[in-house]
Amino acid sequence: MPSSPGGFEVPLWRAIAVFRLASLAYVCVLAVRDADRYAHPLAAAGLVLAMAVWTGVTAFGYARPAWRAWPLLLADLGVVLAIMLATPWVIGRAALHAGVPTLAVAWLAGPVLAWAVSGGRRRGTVAALLIGGADLATRERISQSSLTGVILILLAGVVVGHVARLAVTAEERLHRAVELEAATRERERLARDIHDSVLQVLAMVQRRGAHLPGEAGELARLAGEQEAALRALIAGAGPPAPGDDGPVDLRALLGRHAAATVSVSAPATPVPLPGQVARELAAATTAALDNVERHGGGRAWVLIEDEGTTVTVSVRDEGPGIPDGRLDEAAAQGRLGVAQSIRGRIANLGGEARIVSTPGAGTEVELTVPRAER
Repeated sequence: MPSSPGGFEVPLWRAIAVFRLASLAYVCVLAVRDADRYAHPLAAAGLVLAMAVWTGVTAFGYARPAWRAWPLLLADLGVVLAIMLATPWVIGRAALHAGVPTLAVAWLAGPVLAWAVSGGRRRGTVAALLIGGADLATRERISQSSLTGVILILLAGVVVGHVARLAVTAEERLHRAVELEAATRERERLARDIHDSVLQVLAMVQRRGAHLPGEAGELARLAGEQEAALRALIAGAGPPAPGDDGPVDLRALLGRHAAATVSVSAPATPVPLPGQVARELAAATTAALDNVERHGGGRAWVLIEDEGTTVTVSVRDEGPGIPDGRLDEAAAQGRLGVAQSIRGRIANLGGEARIVSTPGAGTEVELTVPRAER
């Protein structure tokens, strides 16, 4: 579970630093109180100093997202385990048997909390089991109170890990909500602009040319259809009905293009894709065939290839081809047929669109999408 700067888990890392500082103060109080009962008081003072230094190192390291990785996490666990395993020699078995607390006491929970925040419940549980096992190994005898301490450490690892995972999930949902709100506002702005310009022109063409004969009337009818389609698009479609995004056989969608001038070749078996993926791939293919009709002489060959993890649709024509730099020039002029209708659609599906064209030798558009929907 990665950490991100400014994320919801940042307060958890700060809380861990505060906890380690407070638990270190508690260790110092106990060390001063029980120093005369230790087997090696000077060694105990050295360990307390090492704990203070390591507390500062972890506070500095965990405050930087790039450092919240395995090297620091493993070093944190190793330092605490080493201090815990040195406790029987520093304090003495007799003093431990007499009830003197271990040197690390609550400070030993620091790595458990760090592992839980960085990796969730599972990582926190692993650290808690290692720390708890080391704590039991340092004791002269295992009592109910020592078992209770281990259980509390284990619960802390599980609960804090769960809370950290919830924090990251909440942050991701908040980001998605902010992005959706921004996209909605942008679409509303575009809808206003389109309504004030394009839709008005299309409506005027449809009204004034509806009763004209011949190609003028046909142009007016097409303008009316495009106006209705554009209004539906900017109004936003409702949620898909149940089953709308079920598997769709791509052959059925592309087979509609078969005609005297368009040859469609497909596998003998179905080519199922998620509904949204199939429809977007079919729309990109339609855009490519429209370009063939306008610029490629109208004769086209469509090939569907099912490659297991990916599906590829190739559209080839024998037209004049595309001059070098023409696609970039068209995009710069605001003509986004290839950039958006073809490449944009395929990119949104996590696929790739390749356009190979040689002047005088035709054009081939190759659309490849992963079978799983992105």
